[in-house]
Amino acid sequence: MEIRVNGNDVERALKILKRELQKESLFKEIKQRSYYEKPSVKEKRKQREARKKRMKAFRFKKRT
Repeated sequence: MEIRVNGNDVERALKILKRELQKESLFKEIKQRSYYEKPSVKEKRKQREARKKRMKAFRFKKRT
């Protein structure tokens, strides 16, 4: 990932960097790795996220 600073505008570059990191869900992964998660809980979380992702995709597919 590369963020360019134009015209010495560091604040804007930081804002863009944070947005990109949010898009890649890096902050979410850091939170999850900060504590131990039992394998059964991890599997259920992944299933819940997959279900949520499928429903979101279905909802948007339906509209087009």
